[in-house]
Amino acid sequence: MFNFLRKKIGIIGFGNMGSAIAEGLKDKYVVGVFDKDKNKITALKGITAAGILVDLVKQSEAIILAIKPQDFEPLLAEIKNNLQDKLVISIAVGITTEYMQRVLGQVRVVRVMPNLAAMVGKSTTSICKGVFATSADLKFAARLFKYLGTVFILPEEMMDAATAIAGSGPGFWCDLVKDKPKNEWEKYSRQYFIPELSLAAENLGFSKKKARLFAELTTSATLVTVEAWGITPEALKDKITSKGGTTQAGLDALHKTGSLTEAAKAAVLRSKELSKK
Repeated sequence: MFNFLRKKIGIIGFGNMGSAIAEGLKDKYVVGVFDKDKNKITALKGITAAGILVDLVKQSEAIILAIKPQDFEPLLAEIKNNLQDKLVISIAVGITTEYMQRVLGQVRVVRVMPNLAAMVGKSTTSICKGVFATSADLKFAARLFKYLGTVFILPEEMMDAATAIAGSGPGFWCDLVKDKPKNEWEKYSRQYFIPELSLAAENLGFSKKKARLFAELTTSATLVTVEAWGITPEALKDKITSKGGTTQAGLDALHKTGSLTEAAKAAVLRSKELSKK
């Protein structure tokens, strides 16, 4: 049985991001998780594994959907009748609040876009809310994800741009430094990559100040992630890049043009193509 004493957070999906979120929150909230693959949720410490999905939803005050976009439709159908007075937080790329509201009805929805650096507590995370969510819901979601890094509250129309910079940007960095000596990464990042990624962010609609901040945080977090995991940039790029995803689209454009601005534009375009509105 999934028992709660404090604020109740349920996480559906226990892959890389779901597990990072659970680990980041378990000391501050009561966290329960559900995953179809029961092997992923055995022998957890400080986190409760729920055997039945609907039980987790019923007993949680906020539900974080940490599943792949292609799994959303059947999942929402399964939980939609148990979401009264719940806050639903989605971290899936391209799943808009409009889509979730159309499927779920007048449910309080917040959309969150963290990046892989959440796994080392250095995520650059963007959030926005649906029409039925309150400002208090948005602040609560921001507080949750501040345990995993830095949070930006954005209008939803900027979420694709945020995905391109903070989500795909680490893949661009990995690709550009993979053949450089490790002792040159920081200098290269400061002198070339950050200014160019900042310019790319400006061209996507970010203010000059916010573009620079996104670029700096994304780049520094990628460096920290490579160091923390003890892997090569090439190996991290492979973890970030999904076939047919935004990072792959951006990398294709980067290889063709040599421009981070064109790479970011291609990533935005792919994010829009993949979105469910």
